[in-house]
Amino acid sequence: QVRFVESGGGLVQPGGSLRLSCVASGSIFSFYIMGWYRQAPGKQRELVATITSGGTTNYADSAVGRFTISRAGAKNTVYLQMNSLKPEDTAVYYCNKDHASVNDYWGQGTQVTVSS
Repeated sequence: QVRFVESGGGLVQPGGSLRLSCVASGSIFSFYIMGWYRQAPGKQRELVATITSGGTTNYADSAVGRFTISRAGAKNTVYLQMNSLKPEDTAVYYCNKDHASVNDYWGQGTQVTVSS
């Protein structure tokens, strides 16, 4: 079973940028579509961005124009470049396959805090 390790989060001021990384213990080629999710305190986990193995991307409305998802198959890694961060982007960010459920394996996530 593939395992994910997320990193790159931190504390950043509004308007700042962060680049998140997700390294898979196994090949992510087995997942046609990979995604970044986030969960804010007291809220349900939501899908932020997805990318196919061919590089086609899709974004939640809240991420359009600010976030960029990419993947490096040879490194079994998925990235999320986040620019123009807002306080409402504060959450724990996770990566997983598209349509992952609560019954799937989830990594520990990486905390992103946007605050002045």
